[in-house]
Amino acid sequence: MSGPVRILLADDHVFVCELLKVRLHDEPGLRVVHAAGDTDRALQAARALAPDVAVLDIDMPGPPVFGVIEKLRAERPALRVMLLSAFVSDHHVQQALDVGAAGYVVKTEPLDVIVEAVRTVAGGGVYFSPDVKERIVVERSGPVLRCAAGTRLALLTPREREVLAAIARGLAKKQVAELLSISVKTVDRHCVQLMEKLQIHDRVDLARFAIREGIVNP
Repeated sequence: MSGPVRILLADDHVFVCELLKVRLHDEPGLRVVHAAGDTDRALQAARALAPDVAVLDIDMPGPPVFGVIEKLRAERPALRVMLLSAFVSDHHVQQALDVGAAGYVVKTEPLDVIVEAVRTVAGGGVYFSPDVKERIVVERSGPVLRCAAGTRLALLTPREREVLAAIARGLAKKQVAELLSISVKTVDRHCVQLMEKLQIHDRVDLARFAIREGIVNP
């Protein structure tokens, strides 16, 4: 790769975003081309600026980050993606693996470690924080969630998980459709599939399941 590695940052915590931006600017061979505070702006900036690496907070305003990553990697398969999060849950680790993220870093890591993780991902490697790594087993086909085979959550597609998270936050179907840029009819179809796969037939019980599995915070 000629020239500095071009990095897109996206985090709605302004202090965290600015701190990491300044730190990365001080690193030789790295350059932050844009810092966004939500997934809509991150998507727009990625399309306009064509960064080499996208460092994205998992929980930001706007469309769910994993759906945004799917769009970006479909358009630019070479884009390297690293996720940041204040916490770790099996469903987020599974979604990160599903969309081909090359890194998942917990924000409690020292800043130097986060910077080194960015370098590792930019160089074609992978970096998972210890709390994430212990949930993963590497098979010949690649890394998989250690307990995925035994969880009902593993039955859901990434889109179904997004719909479940939105429902658990109390959004109406029309709001879910607008958030995910899909039709209400498609939301209805996903809801039916969710209930069949999880054997849960009530919105309240779906929300309880989502909270128990760490999909949304209580």
